[in-house]
Amino acid sequence: MLNNIDPQPLLLTLKLATLTTLILLLLGVPLCAWLARARSRGRTLAEVLISLPLVLPPTALGFYLLITFSPASAIGGWLLNHFSLRLVFSFNGLVLGSVLFSLPFMVQPLLAALRQTPPNLLDAARTLGKREATILWRVWLPHARHGLFAGAILAFAHTVGEFGVVLMLGGNIPDQTRVASIALYQEMEALNYPAAHTYAAILVVFSFLVLLTLQRVQRRAQ
Repeated sequence: MLNNIDPQPLLLTLKLATLTTLILLLLGVPLCAWLARARSRGRTLAEVLISLPLVLPPTALGFYLLITFSPASAIGGWLLNHFSLRLVFSFNGLVLGSVLFSLPFMVQPLLAALRQTPPNLLDAARTLGKREATILWRVWLPHARHGLFAGAILAFAHTVGEFGVVLMLGGNIPDQTRVASIALYQEMEALNYPAAHTYAAILVVFSFLVLLTLQRVQRRAQ
């Protein structure tokens, strides 16, 4: 079955999903800690902006990222001239687009878990003179670990299944931006149905395993 396809898109997809998930873990933990504690109006606006990819068509987000980071734009030209960084039609651009598009899948489960932490646990740690960073790592995150695991699993899986953003921002460059979802679309367009079936079957099995893992994480948290 695997002889029908090029394995490189699958390997590139795993690389993209892994890097995206690691970056989201680094960004998501402090961001969720701030959102869980903040009481300002800015918190509501931040949550809306973070959740926007849930309802925004992926191609719309990909289009605006393409326009923003194109070498012909002010931002894209500045990055290219000063840092030799090209985000359009590159793997780095795929990482950026994936981080933005998968951000709510990391933030929402973790934020919900942090908000379920009993306030008296945090207050007790503060009365002992613990710093906020210590409270976050020693009290808050251990109590909300199921949300952290769920967010990481969802972010990884969502990145694997991306299509619109990666197509608009990365295109279809072999060994650089041709991920599994793009390879599936290309094989279907070429009427190479055996290869398309193989890519699709792998993605379906992966999605099933992800949901099964997520269910087990949620059951252990109950």
